[in-house]
Amino acid sequence: MLSRLKRIFRHRWVDDAATQHVIAPDLLERLQQRVAASEQRHSGEVRIYIEAGLPLGHLWTDAPTQQIARQRALDLFSQLRVWDTAANNGVLIYLLLAEHEIEIVADRGLNERVEPAFWPALVTRMSGAFKQAQFEVGLTNALAEVSALLVQHFPLVANKANPNELPDAPILN
Repeated sequence: MLSRLKRIFRHRWVDDAATQHVIAPDLLERLQQRVAASEQRHSGEVRIYIEAGLPLGHLWTDAPTQQIARQRALDLFSQLRVWDTAANNGVLIYLLLAEHEIEIVADRGLNERVEPAFWPALVTRMSGAFKQAQFEVGLTNALAEVSALLVQHFPLVANKANPNELPDAPILN
């Protein structure tokens, strides 16, 4: 019970200013441009979602923090319709600032082509950059690595339409 109360206070203590501190408006714009440029090279879709703290409904559970963050990322993957791309090749990069948690959720079209160890290794590299307060470096490098996978497995086909199925702008919450 005490751990749940601590978690609730930690998540209620952070606010939208925390996301603004980590992701300034100019960085938000650069990330949007990088997502758009990435999606010009492959048929996948990439979303970035950064939230300061979890909604209250997620905080009452006894589950470990990592499991809660993973479930939240999966919920957002669904809510944002990242799973609903034509080639099942959407990717969500999720940051939970209150817990310093990072989750990457890839749709089955990409996930079945990637070694399972790739995703935790990517999260570790991102975490290393974030620990040094290099959020732009961590997110940019992660986007570059995800883009390279999408280019490798879902390259653009000549004379085939490549509609932008999802917004490119990162979401701060």
